[in-house]
Amino acid sequence: MRQYRIRGRNRLAGELCIGGAKNAVLPILAAVCLNESETVIHNCPRISDTFVSIEILKGIGCGAEFSGNTLTVKPGKSMCREIPDECVKKMRSSILFMGAMLACDGRVNLALPGGCNLGERAINLHIQGLEAMGAKISQDGDRLFCETSGLKGAKIKLEFASVGATENLMIAATKASGETIIDNAAREPEISDLAEFLKKLGADIKGAGTSRIVINGVKNLNKKVTHQIMPDRIVAGTYLVAAAMTAGEITLKNVRPQDARSFTTHLSSMGCRVFAENDLITLLAPEKLRAIPTLSTGVHPYFPTDMQAQFVAALALAHGRSIVHETIFEERCSHAAELQKMGADIRLSGDNCTFFINGVNRLNGAKVIAHDLRCGAALVLAALAAEGESFVQNAEYIERGYANIEKDLSSLGAEICLEM
Repeated sequence: MRQYRIRGRNRLAGELCIGGAKNAVLPILAAVCLNESETVIHNCPRISDTFVSIEILKGIGCGAEFSGNTLTVKPGKSMCREIPDECVKKMRSSILFMGAMLACDGRVNLALPGGCNLGERAINLHIQGLEAMGAKISQDGDRLFCETSGLKGAKIKLEFASVGATENLMIAATKASGETIIDNAAREPEISDLAEFLKKLGADIKGAGTSRIVINGVKNLNKKVTHQIMPDRIVAGTYLVAAAMTAGEITLKNVRPQDARSFTTHLSSMGCRVFAENDLITLLAPEKLRAIPTLSTGVHPYFPTDMQAQFVAALALAHGRSIVHETIFEERCSHAAELQKMGADIRLSGDNCTFFINGVNRLNGAKVIAHDLRCGAALVLAALAAEGESFVQNAEYIERGYANIEKDLSSLGAEICLEM
């Protein structure tokens, strides 16, 4: 079992350069299937989810070469219609290849996607939208069989501003005949990054970053393109919280401060001094954080669900009482029980979606288990601030979204190592 061994109570200080965003690169790697020419992607994060996406690309017939943080993808002569099961089971974002391959080849078969267990996370919005565009999708056990004689533009209103569904439908609509309108679309910065990539391929997309996206389909996408992945705002936020929990001082480079505003404002409310300029964010933490009376997750531009667990960990050490509401994923709560092992005073509501947190003076080292990616990140942060030694098990979850987190944190003064 891979785990992190961490000795806490070291003040974190220094500078870090933030790499490419997990939530941006995964839809773009699915969209690469649309291109009939070579695609070069820079600032590509070397995380396990990236490598799974590369395996999918290779499995369906593409050539892919990863050098440093640059990925070069070349189209194959023919496309396999089966996405490898072992890849699909590892990663929720594998569902994004459904829209891409329907647009390219008119048929795809895949297992129901896996990934972190965060509750229902139904894919019905993906399926309903693609069916509205002319796809026929059936399910047999845990497999989906999808085909179309040709995707057609449609007007689609999402019941919920799902990031994944918005991305899947954008990718599919790029080569559909006619106009597609996605209403109540997700507005996350990663949606805009995907749109910029698709436009480089020759797609006709307007409105990305707003609640209405309009796509006029094109027949062919055949351009050699180069694209740089946007910086990862969630990784940036995780390291800001790490500094906040250890009374530290940190400067992050290669960030977009406007993308981080939904959580840096809350760090300011907790007593941190936050300075943003161009592509830099600097945080100076107080000796003791202040509680936040109420905090709720929401779709962009509101507080991101991917930062909820990290803030719960920080509020466990803040002075006062905080209430955190999770509104996106009904099962994003596994970190609460693990933080309790370290001495946190956290109580969950009956539906597991509200955290009642009374800040304690200190956390204690313990053996804890990462049950999903962001749970794991929160436990690493708690261990950095705790007295004594901690072991965070299931490191493979954390590696899905953080490239060499132990090296980054060590460079700031943390005592952390990865054990096999």
